[in-house]
Amino acid sequence: MFEHVAELVAEHAALERDIADPALHSDQARARKVNRRYAELTPVVRSYTRWRQLNDDIEAARELALEDSAFRDEVATLEGQRDVEAERLRELLVPRDPDDDRDVIVEVKAGEGGEESALFAGDLVRMYLRYAERRGWRTEILDAVESDLGGYKDISIAVKARGAPELGEGPWARLKYEGGVHRVQRVPVTESQGRIHTSAAGVLVLPEAEEVEVSVDPADLRIDVYRSSGPGGQSVNTTDSAVRITHLPTGIVVSCQNEKSQLQNREQAMRILRARLLAAAQEEADAEAADARRSQVRTVDRSERIRTYNFPENRISDHRVGFKSYNLDQILDGELDAVVQACADADLAARLAGQS
Repeated sequence: MFEHVAELVAEHAALERDIADPALHSDQARARKVNRRYAELTPVVRSYTRWRQLNDDIEAARELALEDSAFRDEVATLEGQRDVEAERLRELLVPRDPDDDRDVIVEVKAGEGGEESALFAGDLVRMYLRYAERRGWRTEILDAVESDLGGYKDISIAVKARGAPELGEGPWARLKYEGGVHRVQRVPVTESQGRIHTSAAGVLVLPEAEEVEVSVDPADLRIDVYRSSGPGGQSVNTTDSAVRITHLPTGIVVSCQNEKSQLQNREQAMRILRARLLAAAQEEADAEAADARRSQVRTVDRSERIRTYNFPENRISDHRVGFKSYNLDQILDGELDAVVQACADADLAARLAGQS
């Protein structure tokens, strides 16, 4: 049982030697790759070491029990601990999403429902910002188009972990389940008759790409500049600071106008473009590999209605995994972990089933 883990232990030891070599850090791209793999294998090695130690302890306790029956209870206790550790090790050995420790770009767009949808998009943005704050992540608004009543028609936010996240705790590992259509049921501020309306906002979550990972040929880009609109500062509507980048081979279009500087807007737009190109390449690879990496929870269909936020009942429902709770106010204040964990647990269960 778990004989093949010995190969991972050997790989972990080799990576540890690489990390100790000062020469590694002269190549930052390789250093990141080595550190990422080392962090991925560390929990596996720890669990395997613990499992082997429990096996040795059980054998020792069994030998002692032959001479003293008092050790029989200890054998049963150790066997229970070994079974728990074996289950944990099985879970750790399930092929994981290689992007789990990546930072992300979250895009929230108003959908059906006009101004009410934009206000709901603003609620979702605040929820994600508060969630990031609770988890100690850094956030940066890359671009935003505000609505007249203070919501968002469209906004892009970078979410970054501080340091190396633990296994399954990175921004992508937790936020990848948020992609899809979020529906709200409530009485809008624009409703004078007190009637409940339904509207929606779309969320797209992309693993952020590093420059060395996604090569963009300048000849493949069409870059247009124009005057910004909406809140900003004295330079808004007076200088051509907004930037629109079109990637000609794929037709992907990214616009940024949040910064006063054209150069800054261009840099932000390129970050979003690289993330979208990486996501497109990964989805193509997923399709070719069938269900080898595709999550049962994380759908590629961005139009799927994944969740409903019912304000009159203070209820939130995730339609993919059957999660339901009546603390919508707390969840919108950033206490999102229970919802996310329900999705992560369903994802893991599907991956374990795929292994059997």
